Amino acid sequence: MTHEQLATLYHKASVCTERLTLPFRSQVWRGMAGEFQGAGTGSSIDFQDHRAYVPGDDPRHINWQAYARTGNYSMKLYREEVRPVIDIIMDASESMFFETDKAERSAELFYFAVLSAVQAGASTRLHVLRGDGYREIPMDAVNSHLWYETAKNIPSENPATSLALDKVPMRGNAIRVLISDLLFEGDPTHPLRLLTQQQGKAIMLVPFLQSEARPEWEGNYEFIDAEQTSHHPHRIEKSTLKLYYKAYAEHFAQWHSAARRFNAPLARVSADTDLLEALNEEAVTAGALTIS
Repeated sequence: MTHEQLATLYHKASVCTERLTLPFRSQVWRGMAGEFQGAGTGSSIDFQDHRAYVPGDDPRHINWQAYARTGNYSMKLYREEVRPVIDIIMDASESMFFETDKAERSAELFYFAVLSAVQAGASTRLHVLRGDGYREIPMDAVNSHLWYETAKNIPSENPATSLALDKVPMRGNAIRVLISDLLFEGDPTHPLRLLTQQQGKAIMLVPFLQSEARPEWEGNYEFIDAEQTSHHPHRIEKSTLKLYYKAYAEHFAQWHSAARRFNAPLARVSADTDLLEALNEEAVTAGALTIS
């Protein structure tokens, strides 16, 4: 994709962030000062509780009305305000960018996640995986749209393997947003365990094409392995197609089942419709996004 095409996708994602956002308020935050409620006490205007005065406490928070009634000092406690912590993990496997519509939807989801985090004032880090290859990219690579070229050129010894999530330095108590089509082999339990370690909250935004979910193949085809770029001739009969449908459905049934066990919202996002429409189809009801 060209710089101009990426800029257009950036704008489309930006428009969507006016209606939808990541579920920041569903997490109990700890850390740097910000605007979201934390697990501790602080100096916001959101009253939480009282406790007895201890020498050294800030006198501005003494409950003087209670002192006038009882003669005892007590402190007003307020809910701490902290910055959300977001780790955005982009799957740069060839299957994400092999078809134009899916490539554009993948880029839009990446931009949407980043812009949502920025608007929330979150502490944000960006990670890109390509099979067993990994690279952290700077935030300024998003506005300049250089992230795409970087992602496509990450060296990988085996780009067809499962994502090397163990290489990502995930931060504790963070929302981990994985943008991936999940089209890799293996039990989903392991990647979900990595995504939810250290009290992390996993969210999965999964771009897909209807043509890969319900293809209408019949006859002779030359298939291309997107990861290995190898060609494989096959004849597709109706019975073969039924087996494909069954395997595809079972693959995502396993992911949905595992995601529920880890309380990790998983939303499949169609690349065949407008971005906002596609996000509204499943992401909000699944808990992956909330209305702004």
